[in-house]
Amino acid sequence: MIKILSTSLLFFSVISHSSSSNESLPVIIEGATVYICYSTTATKYHFTKNCRGLSACTHDIKIVTLQDAKGKYERTLCGWED
Repeated sequence: MIKILSTSLLFFSVISHSSSSNESLPVIIEGATVYICYSTTATKYHFTKNCRGLSACTHDIKIVTLQDAKGKYERTLCGWED
């Protein structure tokens, strides 16, 4: 009986930990900086300069705030980073 109870407690402990763990999710801070390809045809922003999506940029790479990337430059998050 004790063995069954111990196993049940361990099982529920693992389930509750895995469903509430958000340690791997990035925290977006207001005023955070991102990278954009400074081109009229570019449409994405990137959190890292060495992002796979940014590697195709043949123009200048510019550091801007996340707010400007979304607003002023009308960029959306790169698919390689979501």
